[in-house]
Amino acid sequence: MRKIYSLDMITRLTLIFVVSFVFSQEENNDDVIAKNLLGIGRMQAVAVSGRLICNGRPAANVKLKLYENEILFDRLMEESRTDSNGQFRVSGSKREITSIDPKLNVYHKCNYNGLCYKKFSIKIPKDYVNSGRQAERTYDIGTLNLANQYPGQSTDCIN
Repeated sequence: MRKIYSLDMITRLTLIFVVSFVFSQEENNDDVIAKNLLGIGRMQAVAVSGRLICNGRPAANVKLKLYENEILFDRLMEESRTDSNGQFRVSGSKREITSIDPKLNVYHKCNYNGLCYKKFSIKIPKDYVNSGRQAERTYDIGTLNLANQYPGQSTDCIN
């Protein structure tokens, strides 16, 4: 005999699904429903800094995104831009059961006139990740010339 679900039950399940989906799409929500309410995982933080130049001149207003590298979709932890001198510091935190695997994506147009952006990623070593909401150490990438070709560099139109 098939069990027939009431409209009230279907409405409740739909509401739970929608609320879960909305919370999971917000940036820096620390997986509110699944992790905070259930107390799963620990808060972890990371920070990265450096200076970007293009052909010896400061690369101002370059877009930077700090991500937690996930299996299916990377999770944005923080977004920033370089200052007028090409300098930046980006930090973020995330609640995770295992150690976070952070990376910094750099989106630039140095020596490139296309509609999109050149993009490359920098993996941040795990020893720069600490427990808590604030990074205790900052991974300094030094000065990078965006005119160089970097491993894994690609073109990105959706950033």
